[in-house]
Amino acid sequence: MEGLTEKAVRRNALVLSCAQALGGASPAIVISLGGLVGQTLAEDKALATLPVSLYNLGLALGTIPAAMLMRRLGRRAAYMLGAAIGVVAGLLGAHSITSGAFALFCVATAIAGLYGSCVQSYRFGATDGADPAFRARAISWVMVGGLVGAVVGPQTVIWTRDAIAGIPFAGSFVGQAALALLAIPVLMMLRGSVRPAAEQSGGRSLREIASSGRFVVAVIAGIVSFGMMSFVMTAAPIAMVACGHTVGEAAMGIQWHVLAMYAPSFFTGRLITRYGKERVTMAGLLLMAVSGTIALAGLTVAHFWLSLVFLGVGWNLGFIGATAMVTDCYRPEERTKVQALNDFLVFGSVALASFSSGKLLNAAGWETINWLLYPAVAAVLVPLLWQWGRTARRQAA
Repeated sequence: MEGLTEKAVRRNALVLSCAQALGGASPAIVISLGGLVGQTLAEDKALATLPVSLYNLGLALGTIPAAMLMRRLGRRAAYMLGAAIGVVAGLLGAHSITSGAFALFCVATAIAGLYGSCVQSYRFGATDGADPAFRARAISWVMVGGLVGAVVGPQTVIWTRDAIAGIPFAGSFVGQAALALLAIPVLMMLRGSVRPAAEQSGGRSLREIASSGRFVVAVIAGIVSFGMMSFVMTAAPIAMVACGHTVGEAAMGIQWHVLAMYAPSFFTGRLITRYGKERVTMAGLLLMAVSGTIALAGLTVAHFWLSLVFLGVGWNLGFIGATAMVTDCYRPEERTKVQALNDFLVFGSVALASFSSGKLLNAAGWETINWLLYPAVAAVLVPLLWQWGRTARRQAA
């Protein structure tokens, strides 16, 4: 979407923020209800969380096809198609609950993950045609929409879970479909929908781009920020209940965590503009390490809640900073394939974390989950410090 005026770029960022508020509600619905519906429908109760894991897997696997569609059709058409897929996923989910078909419900959540892969790309779409100084703020604007989605999703569950008499939660997936449908006219307002001429040529090969130190550091920072956050967050409610806390207290802890994930987006972009991408990313990773320290210090409700808040804020700074770093790694003609590779690696790690977190919690305990934060954070801090120092020396020269 090169050639856009500054006004059009800002308009696109606001449009995608609104679309994020609607699309961001989808994972909140799937994740909050997937296990409950799975427990009701699955004959083998050990498979109850499979729908949630398949959502994350669908999100990871959808990144490459979504990028191909964007490259061929442009972002607006691809995003609208993604929202249409979200409508299908919600209706299929409601139908599978009504008919008691667990396998079909798993298919529905995997399809919802495909929609999620388009939604996750909104943060990159907001940077198209943007001045480098505005990119971090554009990403933050989209993430603010995620804050709204994190509220809209659970409220949709509350308002619609008994909408279809005698079939709990089927109405919530109809609500998911309705939110995806509402996103389509919002996405129609995007400017620069025609595939830019710059996309016609392929640019450098992915191997060449992926071998650059800057890209490697950015991807690893994104993987650790999102992967470890998902890893700990998935285990936290189970650990709280195992420690004698109520389900309500566990749910409240996750609510505070989600608010902490998105609320800093109001100022994260400005922090990046002032202090730099590497510094903000490092600060986020350090806050995630602090969350582990708090969790290891005790097992009271306050320890769980405070650690989840620090984990959420750390994720926000680390993930937005890493995303902003990725935008420095490609030329306009390379953006869709590089963004897709980044998201495939990041959300592939999230899917892996979703599959493994509960098993590791049962095998090794809550303390081990949090101890693992330290080596993961350290593995990113070292190259980040090197890159930051290199950038500082270049600017001083």
